[in-house]
Amino acid sequence: MFKRFFATMVLGVWSWSLMSAQTAGLAGKLDGDTYVSATGEFKVPSPVLTELGGKISDTANVVTFSDSYNTHVSIACFPQNPTQIWEQDTRGLRDYLLYFFTDFVLADFNKRFPGSKVESARFLPEFHGGALIAYALLPGGSLFEQKSPVGASPAEPIKAKRGTLLFVRNRHIYVLSIELAERVTQRSSYDLTVEKENSVLAERLTTLCERLVFLTKPRS
Repeated sequence: MFKRFFATMVLGVWSWSLMSAQTAGLAGKLDGDTYVSATGEFKVPSPVLTELGGKISDTANVVTFSDSYNTHVSIACFPQNPTQIWEQDTRGLRDYLLYFFTDFVLADFNKRFPGSKVESARFLPEFHGGALIAYALLPGGSLFEQKSPVGASPAEPIKAKRGTLLFVRNRHIYVLSIELAERVTQRSSYDLTVEKENSVLAERLTTLCERLVFLTKPRS
C-alpha cells in the first residue's frame, strides 16, 4: 500500500519535463523567493532564480528546483502511515531510514535508471535527531547530460551521482536529494575523488537542510 502511495507522490520528483513556476500551478506556493510546502510542514528559500531560467515543480508532497547550470534539488515530505510508524518503531531509526531509502528511493531510481546502486551510506546520529545520508550512482540519470545530435552515435551515458539525506520529524519522513552536477558538466577536467564527492554532497545537503524552516510544532 505505502509503495503505491510513494510511487504516486514521487511522480515528477526527478522528472525531465520540469515546468516553470510562472507557467505551472504549484501545489505549494511562493512567498517572495521562499517556497512554502503544500503540506504546511516547512518552507525554504528557493535555491534557483526563475528570472534566470530556474524551474520549480511540485506535487502535494515533493518539490523540485532545477536550472541548466548546476542545480537539481528535490525535497520530499511524506506523512508516515501506521505501517511506516510501526517499521520505524520496530527497526529503530537508523535501520528504518536505510530501509526506506533502499525500498522506496533506490527502487524508484532503479525503475527509471536500471543499474542504479548505492555507493555508500552513513548514519548521522546528532543531525536532526538522527539522519541517513546515502550516495547513489545512476547510469544515464543526469539532468545535465548533453544529448547526442540526431544521427550521431549515442555517447555512453555517464553515471550520475546523487546524495540523499533522510530524517524523520513530526511523523513525516523527509527525503532531500541533490545531483553532483560537476560530475557531468566538467567531464574531461573532472578529478574529484569519491571521498571529495561525498564531502561536497554532504555539505550541500546539510546546508540545504539547515535552510528549512519547519512550520509545525514538534509533537509530544
